Amino acid sequence: MKKIIYSVGVVGLFSLASCADFGALNDFQVEKPLSVEMQEQINSFGDLLNYVEELGNSNFRLGVSLPMSDYTNQGVRFRLVNRNFNEFSPASGMDHRSVVQNNGNLNLAQVQSLLELADSREINVFGNPLIWHRNQNSGFLNGLLAPLIVNSPAFMNELNVNTLGSGNLEDWSFSQGVSFAPNEGMGSGTPAIQLQAGMSGNPSDLRFSSPMMGIIPGRTYEVIAYIKSDQPGEGRFTFEGLNNNEPELAWGGTGPATETFTTSISWKEIRFRVSDFTGDSFRFNLELGFQPGVTYFLDINNLYVYDLEGDPVINNLISGGDFESGIAWGGWGNNSVRGVTEEGMGVGNSGRAFFVTNPSLTGGFWEVQTLYQLAAPVTEGDTYRLSFWVRGDAEGVIRPELQSPNFSSNGFGQVFVTRDWRFVSITTTATAADRNRFIISYGEFAGTVYIDQVVLASESFTGGSTTIVEKTATEKTSIIGTQMQRWISEFVSQTKNDIKVREVVSEPIHPSNNGLIRTGQGLTLADGEFYWQDFIGKDYAVDAFKLARQHGNPDDILFISESGMESNLSKAEALIDYVSYIEENGGKVDGIAAKMVLNLNSNMQNVSELLRMLAATGKKIKISDLEIRLNDSQPSLVALITQGDMYKQVVDLYLSLIPMNQQYGISLAAPIDGTDSARSGLWNSALTRKHAYAGFAEGIQK
Repeated sequence: MKKIIYSVGVVGLFSLASCADFGALNDFQVEKPLSVEMQEQINSFGDLLNYVEELGNSNFRLGVSLPMSDYTNQGVRFRLVNRNFNEFSPASGMDHRSVVQNNGNLNLAQVQSLLELADSREINVFGNPLIWHRNQNSGFLNGLLAPLIVNSPAFMNELNVNTLGSGNLEDWSFSQGVSFAPNEGMGSGTPAIQLQAGMSGNPSDLRFSSPMMGIIPGRTYEVIAYIKSDQPGEGRFTFEGLNNNEPELAWGGTGPATETFTTSISWKEIRFRVSDFTGDSFRFNLELGFQPGVTYFLDINNLYVYDLEGDPVINNLISGGDFESGIAWGGWGNNSVRGVTEEGMGVGNSGRAFFVTNPSLTGGFWEVQTLYQLAAPVTEGDTYRLSFWVRGDAEGVIRPELQSPNFSSNGFGQVFVTRDWRFVSITTTATAADRNRFIISYGEFAGTVYIDQVVLASESFTGGSTTIVEKTATEKTSIIGTQMQRWISEFVSQTKNDIKVREVVSEPIHPSNNGLIRTGQGLTLADGEFYWQDFIGKDYAVDAFKLARQHGNPDDILFISESGMESNLSKAEALIDYVSYIEENGGKVDGIAAKMVLNLNSNMQNVSELLRMLAATGKKIKISDLEIRLNDSQPSLVALITQGDMYKQVVDLYLSLIPMNQQYGISLAAPIDGTDSARSGLWNSALTRKHAYAGFAEGIQK
């Protein structure tokens, strides 16, 4: 075994670090500086993989976590990894946040490149946590949970839904099972038509037919309906007055045409266009008898048929207020910036939005502003309604107003901005004939404000209503459960040829109440933070392990991990109990990974006890993300030596307390010192080996 030989001249210094065990002290030659001699002895150790081979355990994995680019760039860190480790886990780039795009699709290009490169170097890739509260595409997931926002067309409706909404079905034809449901529509206390399917399975046995509607031949009409059901359902629209009365249609407005559409417990928009009329009128038939026993609801207020070339019933003075054209408004003040977001960042996680970033609060609200120049001044004496959606990355106030060139104005009042999208509808009356500018002031808001779907119109125009539909708890559970299934099934099935060991669930235990599952409720969540369990419940890990097993390889090794157990042994007990719960409910956990972050004052007796507890489970055991932090940007020699000795102790304890058949291995989270004060690496930032390297190597040797 290699030992570091130190000079007698520093015996006094080393006595302060008597816990270090790097070998006996010997005489030294004066002509060679002590620091040089020490570094030479550290450098005389071989690469870490040499010592792993001497363990006699071919399954032992010595792992390392670094940014994916550190490996795929194939530079000096790539070579360092290949020489010293047989397993690589990217610190980022292979998690939900990196892979799942804002439209829900998976982008695996970078992942596949890493897997191909690692395979060519015969290095194992340890999969990042599939389900964790960190590094999730929280924007996408929260967008799915956001309220459904329905803006009715700003055109005359060919259907008299006001009469229908009062419960008068006199002009409509319908089969048995159709009734008026006054409080079952979208939004609070809004009306719907309830349709209860019988047991025949015949589509036309459950039918709801509109009155005949007059049309202008040669025009195109759009039909919009919102439908939900108490269980998966199926339906279609047929017609009277078309050349083809049973057409296949693109029911969502785009995509391939199909014979029918499907429904679920969430409101679904059905939108399509018809134009092949045989005369000057037509009617539609909604047929929902496909699936026996399903109950459907058709929202009345947003049931629409309108002429695409008809006269609008609302006159929006803001052109391009949805910002889909990518054109931003101008502005000024306090080094602020403004622009249009990327696709998928608009309200409802759809389309684009306008943003303004004000770096700091100002002395006056008017010192940061955006300007939209109206085509003509507003009419004096008219009342104008302004509506838009707004959210911020912080909370604060903005102020919209109608302004004249001499800066006199009519304000809409303060608008409070929250972190969630909020619909605003406010009014002001023009008191002069020179108000030709729409201004928003941001001086009272420090951060970024996002604005979407801006409508400014005189209240003398009517139409274009907005319905906001909150998701129910049941809907949210279904949505997030479906996303978990989609994410795990697609990611695991597409990477299973290269990844045979995965961390399925990470950090499930509540940090302060070990009897509970971790939750995000009551917390201000950071970007990328999302708690699947808050919607799925305690069984979220059961479902995750079942899915990973179902879509992976039969012999995959699936881990659960937890942090902070070495300083909180009751947390370890809670995790072990949770593993039992997962397996009692049909999941199968192969291994437990202990995320271990220590410092020079950590209790090594607790580390010993933790490893004994984990060994008693009979599972594969891994020390994951191991760090021994100095928390000093300029650590002393004593601290560096003590750090090395502690690395040695941790490795010693693992190899002696975990039976060989349960030893999966050890991985390092920060092998190279960064710019922070943690200094937990085996190498410093110049890639020079530290005493920590020698201690770690000696631990493997022993």
